[in-house]
Amino acid sequence: MLSSVDLATGPGFAVAAVDCLDDHRGWSSERPREDVRLVLVRRGGFRRRVRGACADLDPTVGYLGMPGEEEDFAHPAGGDKCTSIGLAPALWRTLTGDAPRPVGASLYVDGRLDLAHRRLLAATRTADIDYAATEGLVRLVATAVATSTRDDTRTTAADRTLVAEARAVIGADHPAAAGLVPLAALLAVSPYRLSRAFTRELGVSLTRYRNRVRVTRALDRIEAGEPSLAVLASDLGFADQAHLCRTTREHLGHTPTALRTLLT
Repeated sequence: MLSSVDLATGPGFAVAAVDCLDDHRGWSSERPREDVRLVLVRRGGFRRRVRGACADLDPTVGYLGMPGEEEDFAHPAGGDKCTSIGLAPALWRTLTGDAPRPVGASLYVDGRLDLAHRRLLAATRTADIDYAATEGLVRLVATAVATSTRDDTRTTAADRTLVAEARAVIGADHPAAAGLVPLAALLAVSPYRLSRAFTRELGVSLTRYRNRVRVTRALDRIEAGEPSLAVLASDLGFADQAHLCRTTREHLGHTPTALRTLLT
């Protein structure tokens, strides 16, 4: 079961909140679309297959789909909530210029892209679609394009499988996710093998990815109105409040205090 709610529409673009309640491991095909699609996961996850490559998608990995692509989707872990942004090809070219075609079937969602996504959603809740929401859309697309041009030609099927398993463990906050050595032991590989696979598949180190997940959880709590940064730091496993602030600034370019204002 799929439901979609329009959040904002304008000349050549549409932003929608999509909720999928499907729970099936098998693949289902969708008719090729004529627009460019940027899809970012807010909750849950699913799988996408295009051009023979399969990607596991969750809040840290989305996708940028191009017109005419034949896509298959599966939901082995249940439903999900996503933001789907459709762009007319003419508007896409206007926003991206000579940017190269995205590489691979997935898009790593770093902290800055996550923040741009949240700011766009906040802007769609205002009445100013023509300026505030459109400006948020432009910011989001520019950030996504900068992220999507990573060269992942060295990625192997074994790398993709291993990284997907590690992401699931980290996302579930399993005790083994507390360090590289216990995580590698749980996955029955060497720490070097696991670390190298992450860099090849996502273009970032395992350390940075793990901190990226913790920053996402901090953003969720800040958006929900968490009043105490000290409590937030302790709950998320940071050494102290200063460590939380440093890591947040490194990934997002803003302190937690500034983020409260940006996301209001």
